[in-house]
Amino acid sequence: MARPITLFTGQWADLPFDEVCRLASEWGYDGLEIACWGDHFEVDRALAEPDYVERKREQLAKYNLKVFAISNHLVGQAVCDHPIDERHQDILPAAIWGDGDPEGVRRRAADRMKDTARAAAKLGVDVVVGFTGSSIWHTVAMFPPVPPAMIERGYQDFADRWNPILDVFDEVGVRFAHEVHPSEIAYDYWTTRRTLEAIGDRPAFGLNWDPSHFVWQELDPVNFILEFKDRIYHVDCKDAKVRTGDGRRGRLSSHLPWADLRRGWDFVSTGHGDVPWEDCFRALNAIGYDGPISIEWEDAGMDRLVGAPEALQFVRRLAFDAPSAAFDAAFSSSS
Repeated sequence: MARPITLFTGQWADLPFDEVCRLASEWGYDGLEIACWGDHFEVDRALAEPDYVERKREQLAKYNLKVFAISNHLVGQAVCDHPIDERHQDILPAAIWGDGDPEGVRRRAADRMKDTARAAAKLGVDVVVGFTGSSIWHTVAMFPPVPPAMIERGYQDFADRWNPILDVFDEVGVRFAHEVHPSEIAYDYWTTRRTLEAIGDRPAFGLNWDPSHFVWQELDPVNFILEFKDRIYHVDCKDAKVRTGDGRRGRLSSHLPWADLRRGWDFVSTGHGDVPWEDCFRALNAIGYDGPISIEWEDAGMDRLVGAPEALQFVRRLAFDAPSAAFDAAFSSSS
């Protein structure tokens, strides 16, 4: 059976949830990866209001859509981040920001992530996608010189803050899929290995595979799938286009805004960048991934009403199922 193709609603949270459902259904999506911001899925209301989750299910059913995962990237970011500043105030719910005291923000964010697991279970989904934040991302340039003990403290801080959250995930039978991403505790191959080690490789913590964050770092998204085959809990399809090579545009993109052509790379709609999509889908087949393929539409140079339906058609064409039998089985004289 073909894997469901879903639309991640995070970049659509300025629209009412019902409108996003209508659009996704008209375009032919099978379901949604629902963001926990805007009015799309409100964790506090899901736990406090007896009929909230049922009303969400009714909205989805009205448009013949299903939900396979919810995502709480914005709150998860604040669990470990250092520093906590006005960037976080801009993305966090007021109740999580509170008075802005950094440690208070981190604690409230951790509590909300625990509640996100409970709300997911109530909705009937078993994967929450998100970010972890990082207390050591600001040291990535390694200057001023960073003592090894400081890096170790960063991974320990992650473990100390996320293990209690993951305890709740275990209690309710939900898994967390961390999106490997610059600015997080795991942002490439080796930091992913180190992050898993920090929490004792506990099964509650896995990965959301999004290749757009790999190609501009010159990481191989195909080998990443094969290396972490037991930890790929969710798949997001987003693309990136690298434009370095003129001697001016660098990988770090010079603090220039999205879609500025002086940048060294940019997020683009699925199929318009440098991700080797067919090889990636073949790798997902090889590891037996049968979960949703979620299109995360991000392209500052393309209208989303054009990009989202086009991306769906692109993915449907390439995300073919693995064969049920080897092609050379028919050569056997015993067949």
